[in-house]
Amino acid sequence: MNVLNHYKYVFQMQFLRNAGFLVFMALIQMLISIGIVIGFTYLIPNANTQSILYLATGAPTIILIFTGIVILPQQIGTSKADGYMAFMRTWPVNRAVILAADTTIWLLITIPGIIVATVVAHLMFSPGYDISWTVIPAILLIALTSIGVGYGFSYLLSPVASLAISQVVVFGALMFSPVNFPMERLPEWLQMLHEVLPIYSMSEIMRAALASSTFDVGLGHYVKLMIWCILGYGGAVFILNRK
Repeated sequence: MNVLNHYKYVFQMQFLRNAGFLVFMALIQMLISIGIVIGFTYLIPNANTQSILYLATGAPTIILIFTGIVILPQQIGTSKADGYMAFMRTWPVNRAVILAADTTIWLLITIPGIIVATVVAHLMFSPGYDISWTVIPAILLIALTSIGVGYGFSYLLSPVASLAISQVVVFGALMFSPVNFPMERLPEWLQMLHEVLPIYSMSEIMRAALASSTFDVGLGHYVKLMIWCILGYGGAVFILNRK
């Protein structure tokens, strides 16, 4: 019961501190999701159903990556710079409770963008969704992995280094990751890199959840995301507990 009370108080404190920013980010994510689904079609002359389906299933993945590995590290960098991170270390609560409350907030702000991307794609293009029962577990796993990885490197590195990595990630995720297009289009060395990094597995799991009759996904992708998720959160808790 004490843990639940701590969670409630930390959630309230973090939410009230960032309420305005979080609302703004939710709106930005909705615009990004629409931009990916609609705007990227202008880059593909005579886009076929498969291309549209890749964009439609890739947009939710991009939103989750953008939230966890781009925006979150920037927020943590700001917290380090203004002393709020040091203030959090003085709280008489389990460090995992702080991460759990923060994670809940970041999960909530991704929901509007995912819903908007899916509805807009369906109404405008009818890409061929076949939503599986795995969609909720898939979204949760992808979101937790993104947030966990974001926590891990942003707590470990300096604010400047975290900002640099987050910018590389957003550029790489949009242009050089097989989220909105098939893996086979990338050069072999980049394919090998994505077999280790979590972004490819995120996109595969999301595609299989939203279009299960067109795409399938192996168990290895789930295992890889779980490993990255555990490493991210484990590293963040370790650093928060460090004196």
